[in-house]
Amino acid sequence: MNFLLEKELNQHDKITKPDFTTRSGRELFAIYLHTKFKQILDYDSKNENPIFKSIHPEFIQKFTKRIIHNPEKHFLIGISGESASGKTTICNTIKQVTEKLNMPIEILSADNYFKDISSLIKKYGSFDKLLESGYDVDSPDNFDMVQLFEDLDMLSKGVDVRIPQYLVNGTGIVVPKAISKKSQKIIIVEGMATMYGEVSNLFDVKIYVDIDPVIQEKWFLYRAQTSRNQNEENAKKQLAYVREASKKYILPKKSCSDIIINGASSLEYFTNIIEYIYKITNNFTVSE
Repeated sequence: MNFLLEKELNQHDKITKPDFTTRSGRELFAIYLHTKFKQILDYDSKNENPIFKSIHPEFIQKFTKRIIHNPEKHFLIGISGESASGKTTICNTIKQVTEKLNMPIEILSADNYFKDISSLIKKYGSFDKLLESGYDVDSPDNFDMVQLFEDLDMLSKGVDVRIPQYLVNGTGIVVPKAISKKSQKIIIVEGMATMYGEVSNLFDVKIYVDIDPVIQEKWFLYRAQTSRNQNEENAKKQLAYVREASKKYILPKKSCSDIIINGASSLEYFTNIIEYIYKITNNFTVSE
């Protein structure tokens, strides 16, 4: 990817920056992106540990049509996948790189739209005991899908919002309107709820993060014990629940994704891809 970056920066036959206010300018930009995206995929396919596992055959055409016909709407990108697949790590990497490059991107977690279950946790004594009772925490019914839809719809239309915050401390408490989110040109939303109901139809790009089960277990147990204060026995019980929930709610939606990526791919390599995308969308000559 460094080779592509250097080639892009050093090429002399750059195109004139398109006029995005005109249809012809957007069509030129769409053709340009189409070509560059295929270049990325070709390069990635030769990588020892490629990040792209599959692309929906109609995705590129759908994406370019979106650029041409609906330029005012802000881009919504949904990132989903099983627990401990690398979704949050990937989003943190995107955040670090885009802040460095000053890219207009906002990131939020759909997990903040879990419904408040603090009263249930008090009733059963702990989150783990609530799960043992048969409570299906990952069910779409346990997310505030109406609020999630409304907030994403507003963000896509250029309106800033305040979203809830689900406290991941075992209390099950949700703080309403706790986090400010700006309607940047690109909004990235990660979490399983991006797949559910009408919310999934809001996204311009749906990305599924795939992970090998052995790596998933390693990451899940490490996270549970280091940042969620769970012992190994409870963590393994929760992992078993998570995997059963995935079979019901997440894996069946995998085929609906536009792009499936490898959650265990090198983060440095992923960073290079983001930097390359930034370069190709900004590396133009300006007409006098």
